[in-house]
Amino acid sequence: MAERFGDDFKRFFLRGLTAGLPAILTVSILFWFFTWIQSHVGRYINVAVQWFVLQAMALTGDAPLGWMPPDSAWQEIGGVWQAYHLWWIGLILAFVVIYVFGRFVASILGRSAWRMIEHAFIRAPVIKQIYPHLKQVVDFLLSDRKLAFSRVVAVEYPRKGLWSLGLVTAPGMRTLHQNVGGDLLTVFIPSSPTPVTGYTITVNRHEVIDLPLSIDDALRFTVSGGVVMPISQQRSQSEIEQARQGIFVLPEKKERKETSP
Repeated sequence: MAERFGDDFKRFFLRGLTAGLPAILTVSILFWFFTWIQSHVGRYINVAVQWFVLQAMALTGDAPLGWMPPDSAWQEIGGVWQAYHLWWIGLILAFVVIYVFGRFVASILGRSAWRMIEHAFIRAPVIKQIYPHLKQVVDFLLSDRKLAFSRVVAVEYPRKGLWSLGLVTAPGMRTLHQNVGGDLLTVFIPSSPTPVTGYTITVNRHEVIDLPLSIDDALRFTVSGGVVMPISQQRSQSEIEQARQGIFVLPEKKERKETSP
């Protein structure tokens, strides 16, 4: 009885954890994000807003006039901020500042200036080992520029007998097509667990197998290291048990159909 209860507890505990953990992690990440913005940007904006308030009060004679107000004035305005919970002013203005910065970077002048700054980061010691990789991850998660993947395929890479999941990006290069002949495809092979990195290869069209997967399914499969199997590709329970016992039933082979990228 105790053993059965232990099995039930383990099964339902894992089921509850699987169902609730994604939501908990999502809320935690959002909370961490807003807290980080407030701590690293919003608090300094609040100080700047308080300084402007003190300068406005000085012009009306309600506070001492000066570039740097005395400590008593700072304590007074800080007490007002705490009493009325005005911390949210800095948070909202932080998002406004980020928005304005994004508009600036999108302009011709801002794009050129930021390109020079990034070039300095890439050449700086130590920073060049960190910044490019972080930029790749952030671009992959937040950038509104979508990679032009057309479909998901399986290709024998890095050698015959090893099948890798790939994303077709384009036809092969013109020079390769002219010299090698045949119909070529350019395929991006994402790496696990960070699909923003990988390898770009060119193969003959007849050497790939089209998979009935979406790009999102392929990326989830890659990020999880194959743990998150697309529903359409999951094996039956009997096939899984046979595989565990070393019994493998070969499926019937289907003819490959050549389709355009």
